[in-house]
Amino acid sequence: MSFQHPTSNTQYPQPRHVAIIMDGNGRWAQARGLPRTAGHHQGVETCKRVVEAAKELEIPYITLFGFSSENWSRPADEVNELMRLLRMYLRAETAELHRAGVKLQVIGSRAELSEDIVKLIENAENLTKDNADLVLTIALNYGGRHEILKAAEGFAKECLEKGLIPDFGAAEELFPGHLMTTDLPDPDIMIRTSGEQRISNFLLWQCAYTEFIFTDTLWPDFGKADLEVALSEYETRDRRFGAVSRG
Repeated sequence: MSFQHPTSNTQYPQPRHVAIIMDGNGRWAQARGLPRTAGHHQGVETCKRVVEAAKELEIPYITLFGFSSENWSRPADEVNELMRLLRMYLRAETAELHRAGVKLQVIGSRAELSEDIVKLIENAENLTKDNADLVLTIALNYGGRHEILKAAEGFAKECLEKGLIPDFGAAEELFPGHLMTTDLPDPDIMIRTSGEQRISNFLLWQCAYTEFIFTDTLWPDFGKADLEVALSEYETRDRRFGAVSRG
């Protein structure tokens, strides 16, 4: 697999791959005098709504940043609630996703996740692996820098095993195959909710030419209309990928 360098936005008038940093659950709850965990609970409902909207809008790939490798530093009660909600989502939604033709896959390190969660993930992935209507990727215990380092490690080992010189040519051909997203196109759009304007160590390699869209809408309030606004914004962008604008 070689590096991806699309040449024209007109090739993809609608994005194939939308990635979302789901931010603002805590602020949504605090604004209503509720505990932060209530915001996370509502955020799960938003996940369901947005996946359904993506399918209706015929977006073939959507990736949600569910839990970063840095999120373990949050208060234990909040982390425990997030893990409980993850269990609840996987148990309740796996069969529904399968019926809807959605393929579910999870990226990120599973070493720190509990055994029962890992089994739920594996069950969901196995059940839905042949579905093709929409590919839903959830990033759990994920960090972009860690992914790149692990990919570099895998690339170096492959070169040693094959007796290759790890030069640019070999890297261009082999390195992307060691990323966690090797079967996904690079994101066309990265959406972050809640007004924050940073990517927080998410898909660092993959977002080299991604269009970033930041919205003040808090994640629990995000819906199909907000997604459609992002798609409309994307259509106005001139994606040059380092070339000169044709306009």
